[in-house]
Amino acid sequence: MSTTRALSLSATLLTATVALYLALVAFGNITDFGTNQQFVRHVLAMDTTFKDDDLMWRAITNHAVQDAVYVAVIAWETVAAVVLGYGTWLWARRDHHAARRFSTYGLLMVMLLFGAGFIAIGGEWFSMWQSQDWNGLEAATRIFLLSGVVLLVVQLPFREAETTEKETGKENKAAAI
Repeated sequence: MSTTRALSLSATLLTATVALYLALVAFGNITDFGTNQQFVRHVLAMDTTFKDDDLMWRAITNHAVQDAVYVAVIAWETVAAVVLGYGTWLWARRDHHAARRFSTYGLLMVMLLFGAGFIAIGGEWFSMWQSQDWNGLEAATRIFLLSGVVLLVVQLPFREAETTEKETGKENKAAAI
């Protein structure tokens, strides 16, 4: 297998993995709305943190605002899953230029959600790290890092037609044997 094919296959399968993960997360949040709705409510309300007076002014306790944030997260997850699914389809069609572009968009959406949204805003601004019950930092970090690795693979340079004389010669020798 040529390097180009290996990289293309890697990008396809890794993009598909993140797309599948995010589609399942979005599907779960839609079909079991209440479970993670409670997670978002507790994180935003900061009701299971150390309740430091210097931080509690950040808490959002309005259920309508909490639910709007949760719906926005689900919408973002859904769009990212669709973009990554499209990127996967483009990889499978060997449209490397468009596949790289859409995969990059989708992976950046995932990294923004889990990095900026869950790690930075949830973890630090709303002090999610202080909660023993409603702390999603480990999972967010795991998905952030996975998406970063996939983004690096997607961005690796490769040539569309990577057949060198050496490879052609090796293939011809192997065919003759």
